[in-house]
Amino acid sequence: MSMEELTRIATLYYVDGQTQEELSRRFGISRATVGRMLKRAQELGIVEIRVQHHPTLTVDLERELVRRFGISRALLSVDHQDPEKQRALLAGLVATWLDRNLSDGAIVAVGMGRNVSAVSEHAMSATRRAATFVCAIGGSYRGGETMNPDHICRRLAARFGGESETLYAPAMIDDPAVRTALLENDTVRQSLDKARRADVALVGIGDMSEDSNMVRMGWFSAQEIAEAKRVGTVGDMMGYDFIDIHGQPAMTPIQGRVVGLSATDLRRIPNVIAIAAESSKVTAVLGGLRTGTVNTLATTASNAMAVLHLDDAMRGGKAA
Repeated sequence: MSMEELTRIATLYYVDGQTQEELSRRFGISRATVGRMLKRAQELGIVEIRVQHHPTLTVDLERELVRRFGISRALLSVDHQDPEKQRALLAGLVATWLDRNLSDGAIVAVGMGRNVSAVSEHAMSATRRAATFVCAIGGSYRGGETMNPDHICRRLAARFGGESETLYAPAMIDDPAVRTALLENDTVRQSLDKARRADVALVGIGDMSEDSNMVRMGWFSAQEIAEAKRVGTVGDMMGYDFIDIHGQPAMTPIQGRVVGLSATDLRRIPNVIAIAAESSKVTAVLGGLRTGTVNTLATTASNAMAVLHLDDAMRGGKAA
């Protein structure tokens, strides 16, 4: 089965509304073969099925998040018990928002992580744009494509149209002098300056887990993460900008090792979309909302409810 055949069958079924029985007669193949072809089209990404929840299911939560934290909007997905499917549902929501709002000439600063990568995987658009997707953090050969913003930028450009721009620097630098020199390098500075001028930023919110991607990649040891948690660190913005529950920079030695945009840079970007699908990130999301860097929060309905309840508890049971 060629890609052309799968695409033709999928278009007739999903777009034109022909039944499997009609397709079976039209092409002289069994209904079982038609079914296998449609399934194969989904596996190859020719077809992507999304469930659009009715907005009344989450509208009250969205309004309260906007009111309480001063953000512009919240994109809340329905809940799913499977973590990968949950991430896909939320990524599809963010990708749909981008498809509707991304314009020609737009600059998108791109972070890293599974949630940001998932947006590029689930993006679909019939409209080609002259957008620029620029890395907002350096690269890493560890962790695969999800931890390398260059891969994510290239895929976003392929899906939405436009071009991608690489940040030619490693993500992690242990030596402060080397990091300073890299930040002053003309090539690195030009890319970061373009990322700072972005109209939109796609960033992840991370939690403090000894089994996190940062530990698995060798950026930080499990002991360093544990020590950071002991001094009140609850998570990070974009993979490395560590924060406490109040949204303030965490006082931990693991700060300041990464080449990329800072929280100050993010505050100047008109629309920072912060994405967190995992239920383990409620505390980190609350800290992230309090940094003043987030304009659009993308998370699950249950996470949104938990964040509001945690904020209530910290305010003595009284809503803001």
